Amino acid sequence: MKIQSTFSLFALVLLLNACSVEKMTSPVATDKPAESITPPPAKQSSAASPENPILKANEWSALTGWADDDIRPAWDAFLHSCIVLIKQPLWEETCSAAISVKKLDNATLRHFFETYFVPHQVLNADESDEGLVTGYYEPLLQGSRQPSKRYRYPLHTAPDGLLIIDLGEIYPELKVTRGRLEGRKIIPYYTRAEIRNNPEILRSHEFLWVEDKVELFFLQIQGSGRVVLENGEILKIGYAEHNGHPYSSIGKLLVERGELLLEKASMQGIKQWGQENPDKLDDLLHQNSRYIFFRELSPDLSGPVGSLGVPLTAGRSIAIDPRAVPQGAPVFLATTWPNTDKQLQRLMVAQDTGSAIKGNVRVDFFWGFGLEAANQAGKMKQKGKIWVLMPNGHTQSIVAQQ
Repeated sequence: MKIQSTFSLFALVLLLNACSVEKMTSPVATDKPAESITPPPAKQSSAASPENPILKANEWSALTGWADDDIRPAWDAFLHSCIVLIKQPLWEETCSAAISVKKLDNATLRHFFETYFVPHQVLNADESDEGLVTGYYEPLLQGSRQPSKRYRYPLHTAPDGLLIIDLGEIYPELKVTRGRLEGRKIIPYYTRAEIRNNPEILRSHEFLWVEDKVELFFLQIQGSGRVVLENGEILKIGYAEHNGHPYSSIGKLLVERGELLLEKASMQGIKQWGQENPDKLDDLLHQNSRYIFFRELSPDLSGPVGSLGVPLTAGRSIAIDPRAVPQGAPVFLATTWPNTDKQLQRLMVAQDTGSAIKGNVRVDFFWGFGLEAANQAGKMKQKGKIWVLMPNGHTQSIVAQQ
């Protein structure tokens, strides 16, 4: 809900100073006959400001590895993006053409991208071209629909008292944030520590309980996951809302405190530290004040739902900073496999965001579900470069002989 201007701007500013990841639709059909349309002039993108990326148009030959990538999985992910993008003027014609493509071999699909898109390398504000590439995954937790001695840690739905405050139409300089009412005053919503230390705050909003608080903490960082019940049923859980407080990295904090070496500050290293320091664990977890609320998803979903509103594709979906890269856009990523110098160069699709994913050249790589996905995501902290593929204005059929 939006809080209208009857609330004082002064109170809102105080809140902002105090505070500092969806619906599923069906895949787009791909059997519509292609139409031949005269192409308008190619659209160009250019540099902007710290709130926007610097986009540098490149030739396709600049994308090392582009010709060798099997782009069919990324094509499927892009068609999911088009469910949303086709409603936007910039993407309408390109997505309509994509729906028309019938032959799905690599040569045809590569020709489509090379005809309809121009690759633009994303640069940082200082015009450097490298950034951080991390990974995330869909975790599996043990849980129950009822609390017990074993299952003590609740997942919560978004509470009715959580206010989403958006005065951007009136005051563009203000950011959307969250809060709650105390009398007639808007104040920050409860922190993680306050929620965990006082179960009454979210009483009646519990809908699942799990057995491991560290696994629950990482579920909140990942934003979605699965919970297996004692009868073997597996529930899919997705992001619903957050409490408005900033995300803080507990791995970074452990390094600053001298508790972990930098090279050990992975998800696996943090979990091991928690097992070895149970008396310090709660205090550490509470240092990240952000708290995530969840909802149960349809079991028929092919993957977790990202911020674009479509299911993510393992190994082909990424989370980005939407101020730098348009949500839904194809993105060519050049990085290395976790903890190696082996090249990882492939076409991805920007279908998610995250509170820790800030900056122009900043990517979170979705590895999927399972132990191997968790292992790769936990280790991934690589350098990388990205090229966002922007529509060039061509709208004619590109496969005349299909």
